[in-house]
This record gives sequence, C-alpha cells and structure tokens, in this order.
Amino acid sequence: MKPTRDKRRDHRAQPDRRASTVPRGKRPDEPSAVTRVAEPPVKARELRRREGILPAERLPLILEVAPNEDYALIDSGNGEKLEQYGPYRIVRPEGQAIWQRALPLWEWNSVDAVFTGDTDEEGLGRWRFPRTPLGETWPMKHDGIDYLGRFTSFRHVGVFPEQASHWDHMAGLIERAGRPVKVLNLFGYTGLASLVAARSGAEVTHVDASKKAIGWARENQEMAGLGSKPIRWICEDAMKFAERQERRGNGYDIILFDPPAYGRGPKGEVWQLFEDLPALADICRAILTPKPLAVVLTAYSIRSSFFAIHALMRDTFAGMGGTVESGELIIREKSAGRALSTSLFARWVA
Repeated sequence: MKPTRDKRRDHRAQPDRRASTVPRGKRPDEPSAVTRVAEPPVKARELRRREGILPAERLPLILEVAPNEDYALIDSGNGEKLEQYGPYRIVRPEGQAIWQRALPLWEWNSVDAVFTGDTDEEGLGRWRFPRTPLGETWPMKHDGIDYLGRFTSFRHVGVFPEQASHWDHMAGLIERAGRPVKVLNLFGYTGLASLVAARSGAEVTHVDASKKAIGWARENQEMAGLGSKPIRWICEDAMKFAERQERRGNGYDIILFDPPAYGRGPKGEVWQLFEDLPALADICRAILTPKPLAVVLTAYSIRSSFFAIHALMRDTFAGMGGTVESGELIIREKSAGRALSTSLFARWVA
C-alpha cells in the first residue's frame, strides 16, 4: 500500500513522479546505453461494461490482525489510538475511535512518542517525546522481516499493520503456485508488501509516486537482507505506469493497488478515487497474465461502503471466473477486545 482525509495523500501523491530508469547499482549521473523514445499522449480510456458471468462473491469478509510481538493496538478511544511498535509506545490520532478509552490516563501518558497537529508532509512534524528525544528511525520487524520505523511529519511510521492479512494471503498464493510469479505493487509506499512477495519467491515491481517512499523502501530491502531478490523500484505515477504496461503487453500474476482518495501528479494531474478508480481497475485486468492469481484493492478513509468497490471489482472481472471477496480490514484491540476498522477492500481471486 494520510492527508486531511486521514490517510495517504502525503506519501503517495507528492509531485515527483518521474520514472526511476536507473538500474539497481547504477548512479543516476552515469550514462545509459538505452535510448528512450517519447511515447505519444494517451487518450482518455473508454470504459464499457464487461460481458460474461460475474465472479462468485464472498462477503462480508472481515480480515483481522491480532496483537503480536511486533505490533499491538493497546487501546483506543476519544479520537486516538495507543500502539506498540517494537520497543516504542506511541499515540496517534484515529478518527474511527469514537468510543471511550478502556485504560487509565497514566497508561496513555506512559508513552515514548505522541503525534499532534497537522499532517502536512513538509510541516513541522508535531511529534512530541515525553520521555527521551528519539531519533527519526528505529529498527522494526514484521514476521521476521527487518525494516525501519520512522517518525514522519504526516503521522505515519512506515507500516500499515492491518495489511498483514493481505500479505499472508499473497505469500500463500505465491508459494503454492509452483511456478514463477510476477507481482505488481502499485502505490507501494515503504515496501513491506513487496518484501513479503520477494521473500516468498516472486519477481516484484514496486511503484510509488514519492521519491522519499522509494528511498525508504530500498533501505528496507537492504535492512531485511533481501538485496539479492528481484525487486524493481519505480518512482512514477501509478496510472501512467499501468497504462504503459498495457501498451507494451507486460503482464503480472498478482496486482496490489492501494490508492489514495486524492492525489496530484507532477504536471497538475489530479487523482480522484471515485472518478479514476474504475479506469485503473480496468487496466489492472488488462495487464494480468493468462494464468493470473489475484488482484487486491484497498481503499482508505472514503465515505463509502465496501459494497461499492465490491460491485466494481465483480463488474471489472466479469467473464474471468474466480471469486471477489470484500469487506474490511480491522485491528483487534488488546485492552478491551474492540475492533478498529482501518479500511475497505475487495480482492479478486482466480
């Protein structure tokens, strides 16, 4: 896979979406032997409803992440959440937590970091450290994969733990395939999904519009000891990259796409989830291999029901068989056992 809508405009939609055309291990200022020819502008995609029987459906599907040694939602309420990330306890805003806290105030005050203020990526950060000033990064783990946590100025710390349910599902598909698998991770952020896929044996293409996120993801790859794994890191607008893959006839067995509700491109392009998602979903179908495994869509902080993206995915994959599974990603709270819903999802599984 938050702006004012509370999720990912900041790290997904910054106006630097130039393609990363530098091979791994090659400095950007070194000459390239490849001559690149400018491609003609792309016309607006004409969408037509697909013919064929709709895929089977499974809903609602609630995918849950429970507390573990790497991450735990300790408590939540009053518009905030108390979390444990590795060695640190942190407090962050959480608009979904409209109930009352279960733990006493002293538990909430016994923390290492608290985020307050706005979520502007270039802002002042607004992290407060009640005990000892902490560095920007710290070592973290997910299921044995090392990566860097980071106190960013847009409230995130580099991982979205609720996505672990999708990562486990994807890893199982890759390992059971018994053949080479190509994974495309659009809006890939800091790369945990890409690392899980690569560790499971897939060849991965990771796309994100933010140079900062790509740099962080590369750091994570090295920290995880997966530097030899085949991951292409592409810094580009996800829609443009997917359109080019379609024109070139490139295919993928698994596609993950985790778009923001709103974003801007380098030339003033505007991404609006409800307006642009149908076209991107259609392109994702078009760039699947002849024997695909899955397409996974996650939608954060939108005023909608998962039935909307469920219907979109069933229509998009009409005639392809398989099943569309849709619902919500939740994190189970440690203190009172309540469920914090983080996002909607719909995934087509062949």
